[in-house]
Amino acid sequence: MIDLYYWPTPNGYKITIFLEEAGLPYRVIPVNIGAGDQFRPEFQAISPNGRMPAIVDHAPADGGEPAAIFESGAILEYLAEKTGLFMPPDLRGRYQTRQWLMWQMAGLGPMLGQHGHFRLYAPEQVPYAIRRYGDEARRLYAVLDRRLGATGACVAGDYSIADMAIFPWIMTHKAQGISLDAYPHVARWYAQLRARPKLQAGLAVGREWRRPMTEEAKKVLFGQTSAGEPPRGG
Repeated sequence: MIDLYYWPTPNGYKITIFLEEAGLPYRVIPVNIGAGDQFRPEFQAISPNGRMPAIVDHAPADGGEPAAIFESGAILEYLAEKTGLFMPPDLRGRYQTRQWLMWQMAGLGPMLGQHGHFRLYAPEQVPYAIRRYGDEARRLYAVLDRRLGATGACVAGDYSIADMAIFPWIMTHKAQGISLDAYPHVARWYAQLRARPKLQAGLAVGREWRRPMTEEAKKVLFGQTSAGEPPRGG
């Protein structure tokens, strides 16, 4: 059994998609990031960075003690290795998949996250930031579009953990103010993946917990101190 520490966000969806696609048994432990659950010591013992998702695998492949893994990309690699699924067995295929997984982790997710923050949640409009991150978001969409045009299929050829990592962030395109009409290969890939029943099952996990972001939740999410704690007072 796998314990999944989770909230329904793009990074959380990556893991529920994999677990549903692979048919692995798992138990969801909610981490309400708007209420500050990520700052609890018992969670940070599993995820030192104070971010979800994280997992605890109670049946690791080595037969040892339960294995705690944080960072969504590392979790996807761990689960792919555990199951032998959604990661090509050959050297070149593995590294194509890993490259695009790292591209999402280092580029697409952080840049879309910043663009979304300044476009939707910042307390005041910062035109330079909106333009800067918006331009980078569109550049990354173009990179993905060229890649999908070259493969004619999924990001690394066959459906893989790279697609699972990228898809939930592309789901935010409307909120980001980005039209898929400008990226026809992304649009084709997006529709193809969205039609997968198991992917839809992954997206449904915790759907009832999603609520419009309150001002109090914004303070918790965006006011974190250098000590990794929510702001005190004020």
